[in-house]
Amino acid sequence: MQEPVAEALDSKSLPLRPERLVVLAQRIAESKPNFFETKGPSKGDHATAEFVCLLQQAAREMFGTDYSEKPACTSAGFRFDFFFPEEAVAVEFAFGLHNPNSEFERDIFKCLLAIEDGCFVKKLMLVGKPGAIGRLSSPAPKAIISFVERRFGLKVEVFELQRPKN
Repeated sequence: MQEPVAEALDSKSLPLRPERLVVLAQRIAESKPNFFETKGPSKGDHATAEFVCLLQQAAREMFGTDYSEKPACTSAGFRFDFFFPEEAVAVEFAFGLHNPNSEFERDIFKCLLAIEDGCFVKKLMLVGKPGAIGRLSSPAPKAIISFVERRFGLKVEVFELQRPKN
Protein backbone atom coordinates (compact mmCIF):
# COMPACT_ATOMS: atom_id res chain seq x y z
CA MET A 1 0.00 0.00 0.00
CA GLN A 2 3.07 2.24 -0.09
CA GLU A 3 2.58 3.40 -3.70
CA PRO A 4 -0.57 5.52 -3.11
CA VAL A 5 1.07 7.23 -0.12
CA ALA A 6 4.26 8.03 -2.00
CA GLU A 7 2.35 9.27 -5.05
CA ALA A 8 0.11 11.56 -2.99
CA LEU A 9 3.09 12.85 -0.98
CA ASP A 10 5.19 13.60 -4.05
CA SER A 11 2.58 15.88 -5.59
CA LYS A 12 3.57 19.45 -4.74
CA SER A 13 0.44 20.89 -6.34
CA LEU A 14 -1.93 19.50 -3.70
CA PRO A 15 -2.45 22.40 -1.29
CA LEU A 16 -4.44 21.07 1.68
CA ARG A 17 -4.59 17.85 3.61
CA PRO A 18 -8.30 17.17 2.88
CA GLU A 19 -7.68 17.35 -0.86
CA ARG A 20 -4.58 15.17 -0.49
CA LEU A 21 -6.74 12.66 1.38
CA VAL A 22 -9.18 12.50 -1.55
CA VAL A 23 -6.29 11.89 -3.96
CA LEU A 24 -5.00 9.16 -1.65
CA ALA A 25 -8.48 7.58 -1.54
CA GLN A 26 -8.61 7.64 -5.35
CA ARG A 27 -5.25 5.85 -5.56
CA ILE A 28 -6.38 3.19 -3.09
CA ALA A 29 -9.70 2.74 -4.92
CA GLU A 30 -7.81 2.24 -8.19
CA SER A 31 -5.64 -0.41 -6.55
CA LYS A 32 -8.63 -2.43 -5.29
CA PRO A 33 -10.08 -4.84 -7.86
CA ASN A 34 -13.85 -4.48 -8.17
CA PHE A 35 -13.95 -1.39 -5.92
CA PHE A 36 -16.49 0.29 -8.20
CA GLU A 37 -18.72 -2.78 -8.60
CA THR A 38 -22.00 -3.09 -6.68
CA LYS A 39 -21.61 -5.76 -4.02
CA GLY A 40 -24.81 -5.74 -2.01
CA PRO A 41 -25.39 -5.07 1.69
CA SER A 42 -23.08 -7.49 3.52
CA LYS A 43 -20.24 -7.76 0.99
CA GLY A 44 -20.40 -4.03 0.35
CA ASP A 45 -20.12 -3.25 4.06
CA HIS A 46 -17.07 -5.50 4.38
CA ALA A 47 -15.43 -3.98 1.28
CA THR A 48 -16.07 -0.45 2.59
CA ALA A 49 -14.63 -1.35 6.01
CA GLU A 50 -11.51 -2.78 4.35
CA PHE A 51 -11.13 0.34 2.17
CA VAL A 52 -11.53 2.69 5.15
CA CYS A 53 -8.97 0.71 7.17
CA LEU A 54 -6.45 0.95 4.32
CA LEU A 55 -7.18 4.66 3.92
CA GLN A 56 -6.80 5.36 7.64
CA GLN A 57 -3.44 3.58 7.74
CA ALA A 58 -2.15 5.28 4.59
CA ALA A 59 -3.37 8.70 5.81
CA ARG A 60 -1.60 8.24 9.16
CA GLU A 61 1.61 7.49 7.25
CA MET A 62 1.15 10.44 4.93
CA PHE A 63 0.20 13.06 7.54
CA GLY A 64 2.21 11.73 10.47
CA THR A 65 -0.85 11.88 12.73
CA ASP A 66 -4.32 10.33 12.89
CA TYR A 67 -7.16 12.52 11.64
CA SER A 68 -9.67 9.66 11.36
CA GLU A 69 -12.74 8.88 13.45
CA LYS A 70 -12.75 12.24 15.20
CA PRO A 71 -15.68 12.94 17.54
CA ALA A 72 -18.18 15.27 15.87
CA CYS A 73 -20.89 15.65 18.47
CA THR A 74 -20.22 14.24 21.90
CA SER A 75 -23.87 14.16 22.98
CA ALA A 76 -24.91 12.06 19.94
CA GLY A 77 -21.73 9.99 19.73
CA PHE A 78 -21.15 10.91 16.06
CA ARG A 79 -17.69 10.76 14.51
CA PHE A 80 -16.30 12.23 11.31
CA ASP A 81 -14.53 9.81 8.99
CA PHE A 82 -11.74 12.41 8.96
CA PHE A 83 -11.50 15.87 10.51
CA PHE A 84 -8.76 18.42 9.90
CA PRO A 85 -9.12 21.05 12.64
CA GLU A 86 -6.59 23.53 11.20
CA GLU A 87 -8.56 23.67 7.95
CA ALA A 88 -11.94 23.24 9.76
CA VAL A 89 -12.82 20.53 7.21
CA ALA A 90 -14.73 17.31 7.83
CA VAL A 91 -14.40 14.55 5.21
CA GLU A 92 -17.03 11.84 4.93
CA PHE A 93 -16.71 8.86 2.63
CA ALA A 94 -20.26 8.14 1.57
CA PHE A 95 -20.25 5.46 -1.10
CA GLY A 96 -24.03 5.42 -1.37
CA LEU A 97 -24.40 9.08 -2.41
CA HIS A 98 -25.36 8.05 -5.94
CA ASN A 99 -28.44 6.27 -4.54
CA PRO A 100 -31.74 8.06 -3.85
CA ASN A 101 -31.56 7.17 -0.14
CA SER A 102 -28.05 7.98 1.02
CA GLU A 103 -26.18 9.36 4.00
CA PHE A 104 -26.17 12.87 2.47
CA GLU A 105 -28.57 14.49 4.94
CA ARG A 106 -27.16 12.57 7.92
CA ASP A 107 -23.60 13.72 7.18
CA ILE A 108 -24.73 17.34 6.87
CA PHE A 109 -26.73 17.05 10.08
CA LYS A 110 -23.69 15.52 11.81
CA CYS A 111 -21.76 18.69 10.92
CA LEU A 112 -24.54 20.94 12.16
CA LEU A 113 -24.66 19.08 15.48
CA ALA A 114 -20.87 19.34 15.72
CA ILE A 115 -21.05 23.09 15.13
CA GLU A 116 -23.75 23.35 17.80
CA ASP A 117 -21.46 21.32 20.10
CA GLY A 118 -18.66 23.87 19.66
CA CYS A 119 -16.64 22.17 16.92
CA PHE A 120 -15.36 24.67 14.34
CA VAL A 121 -16.39 23.18 10.98
CA LYS A 122 -16.44 25.39 7.89
CA LYS A 123 -16.52 22.76 5.14
CA LEU A 124 -17.84 19.24 4.61
CA MET A 125 -16.29 17.23 1.80
CA LEU A 126 -18.50 14.32 0.75
CA VAL A 127 -16.64 11.66 -1.24
CA GLY A 128 -18.72 9.18 -3.21
CA LYS A 129 -18.59 6.82 -6.12
CA PRO A 130 -19.48 7.75 -9.72
CA GLY A 131 -22.98 9.22 -9.93
CA ALA A 132 -22.79 11.11 -6.62
CA ILE A 133 -22.28 14.53 -8.18
CA GLY A 134 -25.12 14.00 -10.66
CA ARG A 135 -27.55 12.85 -8.00
CA LEU A 136 -26.65 15.68 -5.62
CA SER A 137 -27.03 18.24 -8.41
CA SER A 138 -30.80 17.80 -8.39
CA PRO A 139 -32.96 20.59 -6.89
CA ALA A 140 -33.53 19.17 -3.38
CA PRO A 141 -29.86 18.45 -2.49
CA LYS A 142 -28.82 21.77 -4.07
CA ALA A 143 -31.38 23.56 -1.88
CA ILE A 144 -30.08 21.81 1.24
CA ILE A 145 -26.46 22.66 0.36
CA SER A 146 -27.40 26.30 -0.25
CA PHE A 147 -29.40 26.47 2.98
CA VAL A 148 -26.63 25.14 5.25
CA GLU A 149 -24.07 27.47 3.70
CA ARG A 150 -26.34 30.50 3.96
CA ARG A 151 -27.68 29.72 7.44
CA PHE A 152 -24.74 28.00 9.16
CA GLY A 153 -21.69 28.98 7.10
CA LEU A 154 -21.06 25.31 6.22
CA LYS A 155 -19.77 24.82 2.70
CA VAL A 156 -20.59 21.38 1.27
CA GLU A 157 -18.50 20.02 -1.60
CA VAL A 158 -19.10 16.72 -3.37
CA PHE A 159 -16.30 14.64 -4.89
CA GLU A 160 -16.39 11.39 -6.83
CA LEU A 161 -13.79 8.69 -6.90
CA GLN A 162 -13.32 7.84 -10.57
CA ARG A 163 -13.09 4.47 -12.27
CA PRO A 164 -9.57 3.89 -13.55
CA LYS A 165 -9.11 4.51 -17.25
CA ASN A 166 -8.21 1.24 -18.94
